[in-house]
Amino acid sequence: MLNKIKKLSQKKFNKSDQHNQDNNNNTNVVRSSRPTATTASPLPNGESQTPAPSPSQTPNHPMFTSAPTLEVLPLLKDVSSSDRPLLFMKKSHMCSCQCDFSDALIMPREKEIKRQTLLELVDFLHSSSGKVNETMQSELIRMVSANIFRSLPPAHYENTGAPPEGNDPEEEEPYLEPWWPHLQLVYELLLRYVVSSEIEPKTAKIFINHTFVSRLLDLFDSEDPREREYLKTVLHRIYGKFIFHRPFIRCSVYNIFYKFLYETERCIGIGELLEIIASVINGFTVPMREEHRLFLVKAVLPLHKSKSISVYHQQLSYCVTLFVEKDYKLADTVIRGLLKYWPLTNCNKEVLYLGELEEVLDVTEPSEFQHCVVPLFTQIGKCLNSSHFQVAERALFLWNNEHIVGLIAENKDVIFPIIFEALERNMKGHWNQAVHGLSENVRRMFMEMDNDLFEECEKHYQENEAKTWELLEQREMTWKRLEEAASLAAN
Repeated sequence: MLNKIKKLSQKKFNKSDQHNQDNNNNTNVVRSSRPTATTASPLPNGESQTPAPSPSQTPNHPMFTSAPTLEVLPLLKDVSSSDRPLLFMKKSHMCSCQCDFSDALIMPREKEIKRQTLLELVDFLHSSSGKVNETMQSELIRMVSANIFRSLPPAHYENTGAPPEGNDPEEEEPYLEPWWPHLQLVYELLLRYVVSSEIEPKTAKIFINHTFVSRLLDLFDSEDPREREYLKTVLHRIYGKFIFHRPFIRCSVYNIFYKFLYETERCIGIGELLEIIASVINGFTVPMREEHRLFLVKAVLPLHKSKSISVYHQQLSYCVTLFVEKDYKLADTVIRGLLKYWPLTNCNKEVLYLGELEEVLDVTEPSEFQHCVVPLFTQIGKCLNSSHFQVAERALFLWNNEHIVGLIAENKDVIFPIIFEALERNMKGHWNQAVHGLSENVRRMFMEMDNDLFEECEKHYQENEAKTWELLEQREMTWKRLEEAASLAAN
């Protein structure tokens, strides 16, 4: 009887254990409020993606069945060549272990062991003896993935609750990763792996696949500028070495721009991505393909409308100028795109636009310049009369460029009548003396180009001014008659 009771209680205990284990398996862990950088963008041709090697998938070897622990191992150069691959894999597996950098006093020995091990792996890949077979590459990329692919911390406004549009990215102090001493070495190791001449692209593409590249692109949302700089270098090297990845990388970068423009408006990493795109544009063939023209119109030019354009404007202006240098027929498209997104109330953006406009006009052919003369100089005329002296001054500086002056001289019959009135207004009523002096210089330049046309424009301007005064006098007379009529009616 006693034995039956023991067996029955043992069965109940086992059922209770199983129930608790099921509950634990169904528990959801809430991570950061920011999405993890694991989602891969779809391929442009609709192909299925091969998932990147997961850090948890370890080789079928006894030393890799347990969780990695940080311990001192022999140096790679001190072991025989036959034992070196296994030691390399063990060191790579060991470096998958994460260290706590929240406090400098926590795990100091383990941190130093990992740092020294990563340095040794970097030197091994850089050395001439750094032969890495496919199995070693697999473990290496697993370790890299375990270290760099992570949940990024939320942005500053997500922590404080302040609206994103109220934060100036230039004024915010950048967030610096506390475990950068290790992360930098991991990125350096990845870079050495990608640029190594011993690594065949056909073998490396098994590990550096579309999913891996997509997760790298997601990391451009990191607020640490040092990490974004490494990401830019690594992605640029991947684009140069893995030709079969190029269409996917271009498509993924375009999608990031679209997401920035129409969803998040977070400008982190846009400047670095534009630097990559600039090197890509240099490799475009002429005549330019339609997909590249669409990218210019749909993704690059709309970047001008962002409120935070000052963060990445230098890179954006360089990309736009490269498009025109590659295909001169795009000048009209670019200039009209700038005019489309021209700011109405933001004077700082206007100064940036005028600087970019000068760079574009400097590489514009006369045949393309004729297509956009009227809308272009209508906008420049408005800038000349701006009450903000920096806008007016920057617009007048366009006449210091010899190429632009040559374009203006070839189209003076169209440009003089548009600009003349704006110059005369500056001469008579602008409050800034520097703008007044520059306007006088441009006016004198027009007179030297074509005195007859200048006199004709001056005559036309005086006629218009006379008509304007007549209208004002008629309006005043009308108001006086109305006032007299109203006073008689009141009496």
